[in-house]
Amino acid sequence: MNDRQDYGMTRRHCLAAAGAGGGLGGSGALAQLSDIKLPDSQLARAATQFVRDTESDLLFQHSTRVYIWGALAGKRKGLTFDPELLYTAAMFHDVGLTSGYQNSRLRYEVDGANAARDFLRSQGISEGDAEKVWLAIAVHTTPGISPHMHPVAALTAEGVMMDLAGVDYDEFSDAQRQAVAKAYPRPPEFAEDMLQTFYDGIKHRPETTQATGLADVMAYKDPEFQRRDFTSLMRNSRVAHGP
Repeated sequence: MNDRQDYGMTRRHCLAAAGAGGGLGGSGALAQLSDIKLPDSQLARAATQFVRDTESDLLFQHSTRVYIWGALAGKRKGLTFDPELLYTAAMFHDVGLTSGYQNSRLRYEVDGANAARDFLRSQGISEGDAEKVWLAIAVHTTPGISPHMHPVAALTAEGVMMDLAGVDYDEFSDAQRQAVAKAYPRPPEFAEDMLQTFYDGIKHRPETTQATGLADVMAYKDPEFQRRDFTSLMRNSRVAHGP
């Protein structure tokens, strides 16, 4: 696989057209997404099954929308990317929030990235492609980095931020937004449910949220949480006062 492939086809030639067997819902509802194809290859099916067995419906549906938003953004920008790698990154980006990582002290993004890399290795995917997905997941919550990386990383982050916070909302057409909403409707309490899911996945490792948007989640859910002040760290560090 490589980023020079067209967004609508992979080396395996196993993609289902939007609105057909690929899980994008009725074709009439998704006329605006007719150029977006949801991977239906062996790899994509294995990724779907892994996440279905690991995550809640809330996270799975969010991850599916992340792929669609990312693919739409890639088409709009004229980017070439491997849809299977983007799909895997979208599917795995929140795996680190699940109960299997309740004792982890790593950033949840790293847990998800590690899980995706292990999964891709088990599927015989090249180390280079596995590393692309690892990086896409590991940095997707770090502002200002992903847009300058390879398309899988850039589009994963863009898909996440669109689905969570409507970032670049106006870059998508009304028809596209309506089509996605009809195919994969957001639950009425999506925002609060996602905030709770974030909190449940990071509350045992609050130190890993510093300098990310997840610190806002910690502060919202835990009044005793204190954000780290980098200026204080510099002024009061041991090295600042001599050897």
